[in-house]
Amino acid sequence: MHPAAPAYLRVVRASGWYDLIVTAGFATPWTYALVHRLLSAGGETAGLGAMPALTPMQMLYANLMGSVVVVWSVLRVVRPLPLHGLLDGAARVLFSLWQAYALAHGGPRVLWPFLVVEVSFGVVQLAPWLRAHATAAGRNGVRRS
Repeated sequence: MHPAAPAYLRVVRASGWYDLIVTAGFATPWTYALVHRLLSAGGETAGLGAMPALTPMQMLYANLMGSVVVVWSVLRVVRPLPLHGLLDGAARVLFSLWQAYALAHGGPRVLWPFLVVEVSFGVVQLAPWLRAHATAAGRNGVRRS
């Protein structure tokens, strides 16, 4: 799949829908308090552990993240472009690293399913760019070490 292919743009749009659905509840203090309770209850039920106690700073960071991701999601749903897939893939690499860091330092295991989705969308959105780059480098006679 090439980054300009319609199938790639459908992936960019799908990742936007996923993010919108998953993070919309993080965008306000009232909805995040509900999401926090649901994640804690779900984590305890699944044996993945509860979320840490809700604090004002945790609420602030969750709301900041939720607000930015909602706007970024709407852009990818309404106007998916190849560049949006590249940038989203890069953001998912970073976000995956921070989720893995949290998990490695005692974060709630309820993060695991989200980490799997982040890595999956990151790979699917970055792989076509890496292939296109490798193909272009080969055509231009650039040797790869």
